[in-house]
Amino acid sequence: MDGVEQTNESWRILIVEDDERLADLTREYLENNGLTVFLEHHGGAAVERIRNEQPDLVVLDLMLPGEDGLSICRRVRPVYSGPIIMLTARTDDLDQVLGLEMGADDYISKPVQPRVLLARIRAMLRRMDTVPVGKSNDSGEEPIRLAFNDLIVDRSMREAWLNEDSIDLTSAEFDLLWLLASNAGRVLSREEIFTALRGIEYDGQDRSIDVRVSRIRPKIGDDPIHPRRIKTVRSKGYLFVKEA
Repeated sequence: MDGVEQTNESWRILIVEDDERLADLTREYLENNGLTVFLEHHGGAAVERIRNEQPDLVVLDLMLPGEDGLSICRRVRPVYSGPIIMLTARTDDLDQVLGLEMGADDYISKPVQPRVLLARIRAMLRRMDTVPVGKSNDSGEEPIRLAFNDLIVDRSMREAWLNEDSIDLTSAEFDLLWLLASNAGRVLSREEIFTALRGIEYDGQDRSIDVRVSRIRPKIGDDPIHPRRIKTVRSKGYLFVKEA
């Protein structure tokens, strides 16, 4: 197991990958490190499996027979709120941005080392329990629910509401919203956000944070052109306004 600490969580991972040998090797490595892994080799069957099985996390290849990863991601998002890690053999930023816009939570360029994939999976699953950078109340304890007039964000339920209507957020979008909201009134740099959400250093090129902010804004009633709730602070990062 190459010295990797074994976990005891019974996380269920679905890998959608048409390279059967690669998928089998990846499953063996992940299962040796405490995860429960299921495989799907055909894109055409992936949507139904994700919808019916509701795994804790999906590892989704971009290029698949039957249906590509972007289409699968777009189709399952209305019925699946768990994290999706997209694998791509391409280095084109456009593919990565499209993946995020379709609802992917993270992306990794192939070929990927199993150890790296395991670390990203664990980080994403742990993120569902802990996200904030700072403390948000006088007691120093992290709040469970935050209210900003018509917007409510609940960490324990991992849900948010606008005017009492539930907001459709992906796992990564909720994590980013909670991170910003729980640090309301404080400018968070892209480096802080990236490290808190992905557990790795920001390389200065990744656009995933910006794409997610652009997706979250209209969902929480923010004007994408003149935002009042999540403001972009030039050369610094993002600010969640307490009294928007």
